[in-house]
Amino acid sequence: MKTYVMKSEEAVKDWTLIDAEGLVVGRLASVIATRLRGKHKPTYTPNVDMGDHVIVINAEKVVFTGNKMAGKKLYWHTGYPGGIKERTMDKILGGAHPERVLMKAVERMMPKSSPLARKQMTGLKLYVGTEHPHEAQQPKTLDVAAMNAKNKRDA
Repeated sequence: MKTYVMKSEEAVKDWTLIDAEGLVVGRLASVIATRLRGKHKPTYTPNVDMGDHVIVINAEKVVFTGNKMAGKKLYWHTGYPGGIKERTMDKILGGAHPERVLMKAVERMMPKSSPLARKQMTGLKLYVGTEHPHEAQQPKTLDVAAMNAKNKRDA
């Protein structure tokens, strides 16, 4: 018996819509990363971009468990002496680009810095609010909260 290996031109990419309101960031990011890579399909091939396009609405309404909203700090360095900076999650979610929290969480669950991972990340569309311009693609709704009771938290 031979092993079936899918080619990139044979891949069928569906569109999936996820409402992120009240969902836990890490659990949501793992579901999105699985969909972007195509690991939910029976014909999954690791070296082929066969994942779906994922549209996430209400990306600013994600929640964290425990005290991560105020206690978890993200650090970066400006490159200058004494240039260490920090910001908490509540400052990022309350800022100008709250969808970046979810984008970075998904990005860190993808294969590390490969051309394939960058191509698969282009299938992720994050939007603040309930409006998105992808109605013509007729996305199928995925209810992440119904998959597991731990996926949703009341904020």
